[in-house]
Amino acid sequence: MRQLEISEEELDERLRGRGLERRTVTVPGHQGDPVKLAIIQRTGRTGPAACFYTVHGGGMMFGHYLGNLDSYDEWLLTHDVVMVSVDYRLAPEHPDPYPVEDCYAGLVWTAAHADSLGIDPARIVVVGQSAGGGLAAGVALLARDRQGPRLFGQILISPMLDDSDSTVSTRQIDGVGVADRAMTRFGWNAYLGDRRGGDDVTIYAAPARATDLAGLPSTYIDCGSAEVFRDETVAYASRLWEVGVNAELHVWPGAFHGFTSMAPQAVLSRTAVAALADWTGRLLAA
Repeated sequence: MRQLEISEEELDERLRGRGLERRTVTVPGHQGDPVKLAIIQRTGRTGPAACFYTVHGGGMMFGHYLGNLDSYDEWLLTHDVVMVSVDYRLAPEHPDPYPVEDCYAGLVWTAAHADSLGIDPARIVVVGQSAGGGLAAGVALLARDRQGPRLFGQILISPMLDDSDSTVSTRQIDGVGVADRAMTRFGWNAYLGDRRGGDDVTIYAAPARATDLAGLPSTYIDCGSAEVFRDETVAYASRLWEVGVNAELHVWPGAFHGFTSMAPQAVLSRTAVAALADWTGRLLAA
């Protein structure tokens, strides 16, 4: 479940067929240890562009930083952005704070090298889905609190934010579907160990614990009504509105976790993808 489904050579061939190119660089991660960043853009693109800094999902334990790149064509081709995907280290071998600190270190490197990457440093958007959404939210909080790169936006798709295992949706989605209460608890245990649900967990590891979300960038956040992360997603959006952050929330009726990837031709999936595309267009036009 940590493997890329095709070889990197096949991936690059597919990218070239869509007019895209990829290179991978090694940069300092948490405590200076090396992590990889993939840089994907339209072949021959020039000039400063917006950057979408993406964090892959996988319950903190699996997934691949080069997976699902075809789902980003709307940004890469329509909006001509530079996409950077971070290969953060995974739990349980590398528990908190390695994953979120690797992601933050990659963001700092990206912003510092914006000129050579062809990136407008004032237009960096952090993006994540599922566990990647939780890590993206943690990265945004770190950037705010450390006075790091000033983010232009954040996109949190069905984010994994809350380690408490206490919401109504965790009790409802128990033994049901692909990502349920047991799997989520397993992921948090891998990430936090005995600290899960206790007092010794930072807001960067579990952003649902943050009580003040002031100073965060414009946010797109969504989830399905029939998924385990529903209630923590809605609560996070409410907390963003509470402090005046410009946030757009969608709760897709009847949708399960990962529905746009697993059932991409469904009417609801196409509607959700179009909503994100519309928000992205409005953000980049600002």
